[in-house]
Amino acid sequence: MEDDGGERSSFVIGLIENRAKEVGMAAFDLRSASLHLSQYIETSISYQNTKTLLHFYDPMVIIVPPNKLAPEGMVGVSELVDRFYASVKKVVMARGCFDDTKGAMLIKNLAAREPSALGLGTYYKQYYLCLASASAAIKWYFQSLNYLFETLVVLSSRSLDIVTFNGSFDHMNIDTTRYCYFLLLLHLSVGSGNNILPLKGLCLTEDGSVHNLEIVEPLHSALWGTSNKKRSLFHMLKTTKTIGGTRLLRANLLQPLKDIETINTRLDCLDKRLLLSHLMSFSLTPKSKFIKAHCNNLQDELMSNEQLFFGLSQVLRKFPKETDRVLCHFCFKPKKITNEVLGADDAKKSQMLISSIILLKTALDALPLLSKVLKDAQCFILANVYKSVCENEKYADIRKRIGEVIDEDVLHARVPFIARTQQCFAVKAGIDGLLDIARRSFCDTSEAIHNLANMYREEYKLPNLKLPFNNRRGFYFSIPRKDIQGKLPSKFIQVVKHGNNVHWSTLELASLNVRNKSAAGECYVRTEVCLEALVDAIREDIPMFTLLAEVLCLLDMIVNSFAHTISTKPVDRYTRPKFTDNGPLAIDAGRHPILESIHSDFVPNSIFISEASNMVIVMGPNMSGKSTYLQQVCLIIILAQIGCYVPAHFATIRVVDRIFTRMGTMDNLESNSSTFMTEMKETAFIMQNVSQRSLIVMDELGRATSSSDGLAIAWSCCEHLLSLNA
Repeated sequence: MEDDGGERSSFVIGLIENRAKEVGMAAFDLRSASLHLSQYIETSISYQNTKTLLHFYDPMVIIVPPNKLAPEGMVGVSELVDRFYASVKKVVMARGCFDDTKGAMLIKNLAAREPSALGLGTYYKQYYLCLASASAAIKWYFQSLNYLFETLVVLSSRSLDIVTFNGSFDHMNIDTTRYCYFLLLLHLSVGSGNNILPLKGLCLTEDGSVHNLEIVEPLHSALWGTSNKKRSLFHMLKTTKTIGGTRLLRANLLQPLKDIETINTRLDCLDKRLLLSHLMSFSLTPKSKFIKAHCNNLQDELMSNEQLFFGLSQVLRKFPKETDRVLCHFCFKPKKITNEVLGADDAKKSQMLISSIILLKTALDALPLLSKVLKDAQCFILANVYKSVCENEKYADIRKRIGEVIDEDVLHARVPFIARTQQCFAVKAGIDGLLDIARRSFCDTSEAIHNLANMYREEYKLPNLKLPFNNRRGFYFSIPRKDIQGKLPSKFIQVVKHGNNVHWSTLELASLNVRNKSAAGECYVRTEVCLEALVDAIREDIPMFTLLAEVLCLLDMIVNSFAHTISTKPVDRYTRPKFTDNGPLAIDAGRHPILESIHSDFVPNSIFISEASNMVIVMGPNMSGKSTYLQQVCLIIILAQIGCYVPAHFATIRVVDRIFTRMGTMDNLESNSSTFMTEMKETAFIMQNVSQRSLIVMDELGRATSSSDGLAIAWSCCEHLLSLNA
């Protein structure tokens, strides 16, 4: 699997459906070795729930059965993948691979938690489709992995973290796809008789609330007439320090929470964070008297722990950015290395394992600092983290075992040659004689390469000659082009101009590079042999490290994203939202979270909607901010339901289960749809899928046709929506 920097997810999706409109999905995450199971009834003929989940996981492979067991009037998941996810690799596996019995046995054997805690009996009886998908996804993965490396790879027992939720129904559903399926049933009367001929045709409609609301990507990268770069909500909040925290933030924005208790638990952390940030800044701002007056109401415990969240921010920087990805290497157990099987692939796999051990050591070394910061924390999340992670003696035991084998001075490094050196000298000296010999060879060749560079500097009078290194080329020479006078010596080969520099090599350097790489490879393989017992011990506690990775991602999102965003704003600009089950949506002096950071003269607006008066019509001249106002309400609700403060003076919100938008449409030539046709398809989709707790936002409904027809359409839609509690 190629490294993509961690931004893109690495999910293998198994997908199957039956004729009762049930869809089973299993998402196998290759990075964290976690399995997410979903089974739900697909209520939309456009497969909106399925598309939301696929967009959420952003899979690299989708596995489907060969035959399409689609319900009557629906296109089937296989056709769905072909039409909307053409860029994703589609794998068709035999129906026998989708075996729910094998899936149940796999989960029973591999689950990090006990089968009774997972409710395996209930899964087997009710959620057989997602178990079948899990069987196919795991089977395909190991078939492909064994084919690529020509070796036996198995999952360690009790190494999978099973994360389950019933479809998209524990989270808010935001339309994520740009195009949605619709099935049009055209009943044409034949002649003068009563025979009806149904003509079924597939049409496309543009509806992407994620796109319209600029949640992940902005509609326009720059504002017209200004030099300011417009950002999306995701980019505005993307101040996380870890890759896992960034992915968790994106997942929360695409699927906000619906559980009020969980949301309030996150907000409790931010409440203290906001007050403490004001406490720390009162000596630096002219509003110190105001802030000090508010801080006087704080408990003595908070006053004495003013470094709690600032300490958290600093401690999180000590953890490697790739902590959550390290676990993957411990979950998969390759065949043991022998003297008969040694090659480039073995050296590379050994290098990755050594790097993971060093990353794990770095993370465990930072745990005492995290424990010190969280020792006196009182809010539920932080206190629970301290109890479940910081007080867990198993982490100290693993750290001690790592210290017995790994050198104390070894650190994780990103510079290629420094990282190679750290990996070669990771194990303490004297543990393995062959490893010490390989290290000596590695040091000799490295020293010879640097001596060769010094010789060329003196012989050819090139004082600015540099010796860069990368993993692909190894060592090579580089010199500024301005220092070159005349032609280069004939012994300089592979001359390449790169910007203001010239890169080249020589036969002597190429020979030393081969010897240096070979010595490093031997170091990697011997180091892995020395680490076998340690890795086996780590594999026994995979759930413990999974918990650590999840905790770090959550803390990173809350502290470095949510809390950082709040603390960088002026006092009282962000407020804690309140949630009700059946109350109104009331926002006082709300502001657009993205645009207010660009325009200093942003005018706040308020809104009040209840079940008794559940609709608001916004009117005004062009460029008065109507569309911005509509977008602002949606973004405030999304911020609130991910557990973040909102840009308003006051906000009380009824939890929303789905957001529909119809904004800024245009004609769609690919589907042979005019602007009016596209607009009507979007509106029909909303009317068919709206629930009692949905939020619907429509911008200039009916503008693509005549004024009288547009008014009639808008009036009819309003009458229908008024009959609901949405």
